Parts: sequence; C-alpha cells; structure tokens
Amino acid sequence: MTGLSDLTRDSARDAARAELSRREYADAQPPLLVRLAGRLVRELGELLDGAAAAVPGGRLGLLLLLGLLVLLVAVVLARVRPAGRSGARAPLFAGSAELSAAQHRELADRAAAEGRFADAVRERLRAVVRDLEARGVLDPRPGRTAGEIARDAGAAVPAVATDLRRAAVAFDEVWYGGRTADASSYALLVEVDERVGRSRLVVS
Repeated sequence: MTGLSDLTRDSARDAARAELSRREYADAQPPLLVRLAGRLVRELGELLDGAAAAVPGGRLGLLLLLGLLVLLVAVVLARVRPAGRSGARAPLFAGSAELSAAQHRELADRAAAEGRFADAVRERLRAVVRDLEARGVLDPRPGRTAGEIARDAGAAVPAVATDLRRAAVAFDEVWYGGRTADASSYALLVEVDERVGRSRLVVS
C-alpha cells in the first residue's frame, strides 16, 4: 500500500480514477440521457450568460433583442408573400376589368413570359371562366371564388368537372396556400383551358 509520504499528484489522480471506476459508483450515476441533457442545459446556460454579458442590459436586453429579431422575421415573411394570399378566398374577378377569354389568355401568356407565374395562373383561370360564360355554362357573376366556379360549372357540365377542380386547386395553392408558382403551375392551367375549349359542353 502506498504511504502518504509517497503520494504524488499523479498517483492520487490514478487512485481516484480507480476508485470511481468501481461498479458501485457506475451504478449510482444517472442514466446517460439524463447526464447528456444536464450537460446540454449547462452549456446552453453558459452560452446565454455569455450572450447576455455582451448585450447592454444583460438578460433583459438579450430577450428584447430576440423579440425584435422574431418581429423582424415575421414582417419580412409577411412582405415577401404576394398580396391577397392569406385570409378568406377572394372573388376571382375582384377589381378586374371586363375582358374576353382571348384577352385574359394574352395577359396570362405575357405574365408567364415575364416570369410572373402567379399572375399567369390567375389570368388563365379567368380565361377559362370567360369561355364557360360565353358558351352558356356559367352565368356571369363576378363574386364567385375559384372553388365556387369549379363547383357550379362542374355540376352543369360533369365532363369538365375534374379539370375545373384541378385548376381551382392549383389557383388556391398559389394564391392562398403559399405555394410558389412556376412554369409547371401555368402549364396545368393551359392544359385545363385547352381541354375545356375542345370539350363539347352539354349542360345537364
């Protein structure tokens, strides 16, 4: 046995490690996940303390700064999203001039060529509706939403009901669901427009 006079720093450390490695000490330790969680909490606390020390006002100043950052992100996201894409569904023709199907198609193609695919999707759906009105499937009614148009026209002409639902869903996803419109979104509306145009519409 090592005497007290022979005990050095290294030998004391080795003896302590040997003692703590015994099974009864290992069994007494908290589970690994508990130890990891405790370590994470301690490190997070140290990180917050360090950040608070660097910010005027300490912890209160840090909380105010974080609140301002959250508010800034919310404002940026709100401004990035196109207008009219949140809240209740607006009428498809709200505030728009009385144009023919051909004129709406022209506006749609121009918007698509300029990369404004959300506008292109809207104008192409408007073209579909004007075509249905001109062919007697729908009565002109400016207050309809895209979903109402698909429902009413689909009920009148079941042959195009599925196509109209697809168009309405695509429109709603872009204008109200936060989906970014692209060339494929517009291509779907073009396909629906052309299919409806080729269809022999027999009102039931």
